[in-house]
Amino acid sequence: MYDFKNEENTEDFFREEEGFTEDIILRISAEKREPDWMRDFRLKCLKLYEETEMVDWGPDIAGLDMDRIASYVRHKEDMKNDWNEVPPEIKNTFERLGIPQAERESLAGVGAQFDSELVYHNVRKEVAEQGVIYTDLESVIRGELDEERKDGLNYAGMVKDHFMKLVPPTDHKYAALHGAVWSGGSFVYVPKGVKVDIPLQSYFRLNAAGAGQFEHTLIIVDEGADLHFIEGCSAPKYNVANLHAGCVELFVRKKARLRYSTIENWSKNMYNLNTKRSIVEEDGIMEWVSGSFGSHVSYLYPMTILKGDRSQMEFTGITFSGREQNLDTGLKIVHQGAQTTSVVNSKSISKDGGIGTFRSSLVIQPTAKKAKASISCDSLMLDSISRTDTIPAMDIRTDDADIGHEAKIGRISDEAIFYLMSRGLKEDDAKAMLVSGFANPVSKELPLEYAAEMNNLIKIEMDWNG
Repeated sequence: MYDFKNEENTEDFFREEEGFTEDIILRISAEKREPDWMRDFRLKCLKLYEETEMVDWGPDIAGLDMDRIASYVRHKEDMKNDWNEVPPEIKNTFERLGIPQAERESLAGVGAQFDSELVYHNVRKEVAEQGVIYTDLESVIRGELDEERKDGLNYAGMVKDHFMKLVPPTDHKYAALHGAVWSGGSFVYVPKGVKVDIPLQSYFRLNAAGAGQFEHTLIIVDEGADLHFIEGCSAPKYNVANLHAGCVELFVRKKARLRYSTIENWSKNMYNLNTKRSIVEEDGIMEWVSGSFGSHVSYLYPMTILKGDRSQMEFTGITFSGREQNLDTGLKIVHQGAQTTSVVNSKSISKDGGIGTFRSSLVIQPTAKKAKASISCDSLMLDSISRTDTIPAMDIRTDDADIGHEAKIGRISDEAIFYLMSRGLKEDDAKAMLVSGFANPVSKELPLEYAAEMNNLIKIEMDWNG
């Protein structure tokens, strides 16, 4: 149901040259009418990208030819705030994915990105009246939001102060590339004490063959505020490599709470080199809910810095790797504040020779007295040709901490399959039911509509034979 595509044509779409050069960067910056500081930042990132070596410890990405990746593809229509004004061929894509229906029924606002640019962005009136900002990042950088609101806050300055501060371009090679060619994504600001009762969502659709998607999401949840943000991703399959190297930066202020839920469903030709990071201040709470499906290769390790005393983090995630997939995922946690807490429940499924790796990094700094951390990783292999690994790293610099790590690997019980088949289920349906049960701790953390989507993705993966 996700593997459909719109034909790209020069009449409706603009496509930048393949590769990554200074001329391309300058054209992208000029196209976006950016201030000088962002143009100069892009050029510095490009130089850093060219000088930085790729890491040699993860899955092989030799099949990703960067000279054949187009950095920027967009529809020639500008972003719309009225769904009826979105170009029909793009509107049809998102209708088939169920995004407008979800917005009407269960979302406070939606941003929809098609290739390199947002094509639609809207937020409910009652949420906007609370002072919540949810809009495209580019218009904020240009100062358009400041001209529109006149509320005394300098949003353009806010973005400049936070943009790629949590994920600096020096972090790794593809963070530097992101800084050079980023496009699209959203800016969210939740004012002090405001609780957004229903979720916001951004959905990213990469339609173009041989292209990269480099969206940037920047969320600031101010003191005492509360937000649930949902991110969805999908792409049709092509016989050429596609690249996703987005970036997510999350700032959780004192006594604030942010839940960030992701359902990624990339195609099997995608190289997913995404970077996500949050920083949590005193008494703040950061919750990650993650479902990773699709992609040929993934490097994905959401990171949380528990900066403030008594700050908390919880991660619940699942990864499904099938034939010709090597998904290297996990997370990073840094405890800085005293009495900080992190709880991790990760699950992975592998079948048909798929490779799933859970890689964790836990750092307890000397200042993190009475810190508590619990990491649990469960892996399920559905056959004898698949592989799963757990690679934990711990750097604990205080004796006054309580740390636990647990990893379990298993297979589906033949007795359970036989029992379900004796009750009338076919073997494949019995296996799919057991796998869905294994994934239940993740799906129950999602709103009903997205739990149903995740269960549907599991069924698709169970049925997929290459």
